[in-house]
Amino acid sequence: MGENTGTMDQLLIRRWYNEHGPALLMFARTVAGDAAAGEDAVHQVFLRLLEGRVSKPDDPRPYLFRAVRNAVLDATRRERNRTDLECEPWFEPAGPDEDRERLEAALEELPGEQREVVVMKTWGELTFEEIASLLSISANTAASRWRYGVEKLRALMARSEAE
Repeated sequence: MGENTGTMDQLLIRRWYNEHGPALLMFARTVAGDAAAGEDAVHQVFLRLLEGRVSKPDDPRPYLFRAVRNAVLDATRRERNRTDLECEPWFEPAGPDEDRERLEAALEELPGEQREVVVMKTWGELTFEEIASLLSISANTAASRWRYGVEKLRALMARSEAE
């Protein structure tokens, strides 16, 4: 990812937060496994942007996902012994609460690598190339993880609906 040396004003950073914030929060909560830690990571990234500690990225969306992921992983490394994880709802889809709860439960059952890619692709609207770059994998691997994750989500949702 190339970076340009331009500075960012608060309006631009606010626009990025408004455009990408909900998907970034969901992604961070997914990676962290904890709503508060995810929110802290997103806020940390935007604080760095507001403080001018980062050059303006050429394409903000992949940069923001990478920065949030790194912030979550850094925080996780610092708090490895933490065991009390409370997960709040990741997002509020249209529909009854039971649908949201079923989807959240199904997402939690996905392997972490698949869950990460499904969230980045579906709610973050990243391309497979952007996901591949972010995770240091091939675009084909990203596509496979997404496909397997979506297939498993469908099966889990069908199973929970039948129950």
